[in-house]
Amino acid sequence: MRAWHVAGRAGAYLWALPVTLAGLLLTTLALLSGGRARGVAGVIEAHGGAATLILKYMVPLRGGAAAMTLGHVVLGRDPGCLERTRAHERAHVRQCERWGLFFIPAYAIASLAAASRGRHYYRENVFERDAVAAARSDRH
Repeated sequence: MRAWHVAGRAGAYLWALPVTLAGLLLTTLALLSGGRARGVAGVIEAHGGAATLILKYMVPLRGGAAAMTLGHVVLGRDPGCLERTRAHERAHVRQCERWGLFFIPAYAIASLAAASRGRHYYRENVFERDAVAAARSDRH
Protein backbone atom coordinates (compact mmCIF):
# COMPACT_ATOMS: atom_id res chain seq x y z
CA MET A 1 0.00 0.00 0.00
CA ARG A 2 2.85 2.40 0.84
CA ALA A 3 4.34 2.02 -2.66
CA TRP A 4 1.02 3.10 -4.19
CA HIS A 5 0.95 6.16 -1.94
CA VAL A 6 4.49 7.14 -2.91
CA ALA A 7 3.71 6.63 -6.60
CA GLY A 8 0.55 8.70 -6.26
CA ARG A 9 2.40 11.56 -4.55
CA ALA A 10 5.13 11.47 -7.21
CA GLY A 11 2.45 11.59 -9.90
CA ALA A 12 0.79 14.58 -8.21
CA TYR A 13 4.11 16.45 -8.13
CA LEU A 14 4.79 15.65 -11.79
CA TRP A 15 1.27 16.62 -12.91
CA ALA A 16 1.59 19.97 -11.11
CA LEU A 17 5.20 20.52 -12.24
CA PRO A 18 4.52 22.98 -15.10
CA VAL A 19 2.73 25.33 -12.69
CA THR A 20 5.34 24.70 -9.98
CA LEU A 21 8.06 25.81 -12.41
CA ALA A 22 6.38 29.22 -12.70
CA GLY A 23 6.35 29.38 -8.90
CA LEU A 24 10.04 28.45 -8.77
CA LEU A 25 10.85 31.25 -11.20
CA LEU A 26 9.11 33.76 -8.92
CA THR A 27 10.83 32.20 -5.90
CA THR A 28 14.18 32.76 -7.61
CA LEU A 29 13.28 36.42 -8.15
CA ALA A 30 12.28 36.70 -4.50
CA LEU A 31 15.56 35.16 -3.33
CA LEU A 32 17.64 37.36 -5.62
CA SER A 33 15.89 40.43 -4.18
CA GLY A 34 16.39 39.61 -0.51
CA GLY A 35 13.51 37.22 0.07
CA ARG A 36 13.59 33.90 1.89
CA ALA A 37 12.26 30.41 1.15
CA ARG A 38 11.82 27.16 3.03
CA GLY A 39 10.08 23.83 2.61
CA VAL A 40 6.97 23.16 4.69
CA ALA A 41 5.25 19.77 4.37
CA GLY A 42 6.30 19.23 0.76
CA VAL A 43 5.60 22.80 -0.39
CA ILE A 44 8.11 25.60 -0.95
CA GLU A 45 7.07 28.78 0.84
CA ALA A 46 8.80 32.00 -0.26
CA HIS A 47 8.34 35.50 1.08
CA GLY A 48 9.81 38.96 0.90
CA GLY A 49 11.72 40.69 -1.86
CA ALA A 50 10.04 40.48 -5.24
CA ALA A 51 7.34 38.17 -3.84
CA THR A 52 6.05 40.99 -1.65
CA LEU A 53 6.02 43.45 -4.55
CA ILE A 54 4.26 40.99 -6.86
CA LEU A 55 1.58 40.23 -4.27
CA LYS A 56 1.04 43.89 -3.36
CA TYR A 57 1.01 45.44 -6.81
CA MET A 58 0.49 42.81 -9.51
CA VAL A 59 -2.39 40.74 -8.13
CA PRO A 60 -5.71 42.23 -9.32
CA LEU A 61 -7.25 42.59 -5.86
CA ARG A 62 -7.74 45.78 -3.89
CA GLY A 63 -4.71 45.90 -1.61
CA GLY A 64 -3.11 42.93 -3.36
CA ALA A 65 -2.91 39.44 -1.92
CA ALA A 66 -1.37 38.02 1.25
CA ALA A 67 -0.28 34.85 -0.56
CA MET A 68 -0.57 33.02 -3.87
CA THR A 69 -0.06 29.39 -4.89
CA LEU A 70 1.63 28.16 -8.05
CA GLY A 71 1.81 24.38 -7.96
CA HIS A 72 3.89 23.31 -4.97
CA VAL A 73 5.11 26.86 -4.36
CA VAL A 74 3.36 29.41 -2.16
CA LEU A 75 4.47 33.03 -2.31
CA GLY A 76 3.66 35.20 0.68
CA ARG A 77 4.24 38.81 1.60
CA ASP A 78 5.89 37.80 4.87
CA PRO A 79 6.10 34.81 7.24
CA GLY A 80 2.93 35.91 9.05
CA CYS A 81 0.93 35.94 5.83
CA LEU A 82 2.20 32.45 4.99
CA GLU A 83 1.20 31.19 8.43
CA ARG A 84 -2.29 32.77 8.34
CA THR A 85 -3.08 31.54 4.82
CA ARG A 86 -1.43 28.10 5.00
CA ALA A 87 -4.64 26.02 5.08
CA HIS A 88 -6.23 28.10 2.30
CA GLU A 89 -3.14 27.91 0.10
CA ARG A 90 -2.75 24.16 0.70
CA ALA A 91 -6.22 23.75 -0.77
CA HIS A 92 -4.90 25.47 -3.91
CA VAL A 93 -1.91 23.09 -3.91
CA ARG A 94 -4.35 20.16 -3.91
CA GLN A 95 -6.38 21.82 -6.68
CA CYS A 96 -3.23 22.16 -8.75
CA GLU A 97 -2.41 18.51 -8.12
CA ARG A 98 -5.82 17.63 -9.59
CA TRP A 99 -5.81 20.08 -12.51
CA GLY A 100 -2.09 20.18 -13.38
CA LEU A 101 -1.20 22.47 -16.26
CA PHE A 102 -4.90 23.24 -16.70
CA PHE A 103 -5.17 24.84 -13.25
CA ILE A 104 -4.27 28.39 -14.31
CA PRO A 105 -6.63 28.52 -17.32
CA ALA A 106 -9.38 26.78 -15.32
CA TYR A 107 -8.96 29.33 -12.52
CA ALA A 108 -9.16 32.19 -15.04
CA ILE A 109 -12.28 30.68 -16.65
CA ALA A 110 -13.89 30.30 -13.21
CA SER A 111 -13.21 33.99 -12.52
CA LEU A 112 -14.70 34.98 -15.89
CA ALA A 113 -17.72 32.76 -15.28
CA ALA A 114 -18.36 34.38 -11.90
CA ALA A 115 -17.99 37.88 -13.35
CA SER A 116 -20.27 37.06 -16.29
CA ARG A 117 -23.02 36.19 -13.78
CA GLY A 118 -22.55 39.51 -11.98
CA ARG A 119 -20.60 37.90 -9.15
CA HIS A 120 -17.22 38.92 -7.75
CA TYR A 121 -14.47 37.41 -9.91
CA TYR A 122 -12.38 36.41 -6.87
CA ARG A 123 -14.72 35.72 -3.95
CA GLU A 124 -17.19 33.78 -6.12
CA ASN A 125 -14.54 31.84 -8.05
CA VAL A 126 -15.25 28.15 -7.39
CA PHE A 127 -11.57 27.48 -6.65
CA GLU A 128 -11.51 30.25 -4.03
CA ARG A 129 -14.77 29.12 -2.47
CA ASP A 130 -13.33 25.60 -2.17
CA ALA A 131 -10.12 26.93 -0.59
CA VAL A 132 -12.06 29.08 1.89
CA ALA A 133 -14.20 26.08 2.87
CA ALA A 134 -11.11 23.86 3.24
CA ALA A 135 -9.38 26.43 5.44
CA ARG A 136 -12.50 26.81 7.56
CA SER A 137 -12.81 23.03 8.07
CA ASP A 138 -9.07 22.79 8.81
CA ARG A 139 -9.50 25.19 11.75
CA HIS A 140 -12.23 23.08 13.35
